[in-house]
Amino acid sequence: MESTLIAEFDTRRAAELAVEHVVQECGVPRTDEFVQPTGADNTAGNRPAGADAKAVPEPERSGKLKGPIEVSVDFHGDDPRRVANALKFAGAKAVRTK
Repeated sequence: MESTLIAEFDTRRAAELAVEHVVQECGVPRTDEFVQPTGADNTAGNRPAGADAKAVPEPERSGKLKGPIEVSVDFHGDDPRRVANALKFAGAKAVRTK
């Protein structure tokens, strides 16, 4: 069965970690996973994380933090719940099927 799962994350770092969880735990190829903003604006997420949080001076808020990051996974298998659980474990705020 083929399906696409879409998850939303507050930070780019969390989204990238989720991709690695899905690759390593579920065996989904990296080429079947996509990271992008949820809207038309470019974004680094809703809040600073990692290097963004430790920047000196304070990171500029000029358009970098405009919304959540979306991870979509094209899943070819018979249990999309396993992929959804890996995304949730990595910090997804919401997971839906497209």
